[in-house]
Amino acid sequence: MLFCLYCTDKPDSVDIRLANRDAHLKYWADAGCVKIGGPFTTDDGATMNGSMLVIDVADKAKAQALVENDPYNKAGLFQSAEIRAWKWLLGPQQG
Repeated sequence: MLFCLYCTDKPDSVDIRLANRDAHLKYWADAGCVKIGGPFTTDDGATMNGSMLVIDVADKAKAQALVENDPYNKAGLFQSAEIRAWKWLLGPQQG
């Protein structure tokens, strides 16, 4: 089942994001469930300020557990993290 993770960073938290970026990327690569993902940015693209991932997992409980253990979340980066069931309708599907 697909879920969209919509995470918003706390204000003025770029240092937390950068300090935990490598661990965050490794965590999701190792999880093996990401279909697409990347950071949100300011309108000029200069500053990362959130994350969006579409993941393929068994259920919402699994999605929640993954978010809770994300190094960004554990470091206190996220102001909020929304998890919503999602249906892929447009665009090329990978794998």
